[in-house]
Amino acid sequence: MKLKLFSAFELGFAAGMAALTAVLWAGGALHRPAAAEEAVPCVTIPSSATGPSTQPGAALSMPIAGIDPATLKNTFNEIHGGHPHEALDIMAPRGTPVLAVDHGKIVKLFTSKLGGLTIYQFNDAQTLCYYYAHLDHYAASLEEGQTVHRGDVIGYVGSTGNASPQAPHLHFAVMELGPERQWWKGTAIDPLPLLQHGRR
Repeated sequence: MKLKLFSAFELGFAAGMAALTAVLWAGGALHRPAAAEEAVPCVTIPSSATGPSTQPGAALSMPIAGIDPATLKNTFNEIHGGHPHEALDIMAPRGTPVLAVDHGKIVKLFTSKLGGLTIYQFNDAQTLCYYYAHLDHYAASLEEGQTVHRGDVIGYVGSTGNASPQAPHLHFAVMELGPERQWWKGTAIDPLPLLQHGRR
């Protein structure tokens, strides 16, 4: 009899503790261990729609309006001209407005043999560089050092550089900057997951 009562008491106590733990967890009094929080990839943390992004994995808006990023082909790992592409090609008619994907500063307007008419933009935290290439022309009055906001028109789709005149498109790349913050140098990041996390 005593053994049965003791077992019933243990079961009741365990059930009570489980219920208390569930209530405390739901109320926010208990938290996951720090190691578990640190294991969450930064690309799952979207930036505010109106505030600047400060993390290397913050979500971006689309550089061309009206295109669902879910429909894009990921060309980041393709080999183009014997070299890793490390960018996303977004096909669009010539003259389609190109939009800033994030808040930040225009650090370089540059014309190159491969990229044609290009724009290099840093985010506000100066941790990322956004590269827009093969542009037909820049937005009126765009200049180096200018602050731009997410969604601002900064240029127009074209086929300058080594792009085919029959296939105008935006070549869009993202680089994580080193401590020197050099616009021409960084670690390439696949843009597509950042754009997909930026869907609104």
